[in-house]
Amino acid sequence: MTRTVCLAQNPDADALLASDMFALLTGMLLDQQIPMEKAFSGPKVLADRMGGLDVHRIADADPEAFAAIMATPPAVHRFPGSMAKRVQAMARFVVENYDGDVTRIWADGDGAAVFKRLKALPGFGDQKAKIFLALLGKQFGVRPEGWRAAAGHYGDEGSRRSVADVRDQVSLLEVRDFKKAAKAAAKE
Repeated sequence: MTRTVCLAQNPDADALLASDMFALLTGMLLDQQIPMEKAFSGPKVLADRMGGLDVHRIADADPEAFAAIMATPPAVHRFPGSMAKRVQAMARFVVENYDGDVTRIWADGDGAAVFKRLKALPGFGDQKAKIFLALLGKQFGVRPEGWRAAAGHYGDEGSRRSVADVRDQVSLLEVRDFKKAAKAAAKE
């Protein structure tokens, strides 16, 4: 079965996300303070610039050289220097704790355990860990017992809250509408 994702809204970038779980995790890390499509295109840009996306190479890269790769126009992120540090910290954490295999983060345990391991990743807080857990469950078939509860409202069936719910252009717009309405309600 070939998995299809539409997070970057770019066929080549989405193909990488669908086939490489480190790319998917990196896209989630980059998903802050920039449009979702740019964040999830970031792993493909890094792969193109580095001749592949390898967790070990990123972990071992000279920090200044890696920051330069992130900052080369067009920059991978709005804040390439700080995000280069976060991507490298996450890569090092994955190498040191999971031998470079991100799938070991969710390979065993229930939803609460997987959430706890995701939250322990550098650059991942409560919300990012819940969203990624929901993404794994909704689009990648990673459904440990209790995953929906551990993902909070992001795990709700049929919701349009986050990247976990984006499957095409229509659902992307629905998620954007939800976020816009939530922001407006918070201002009231």
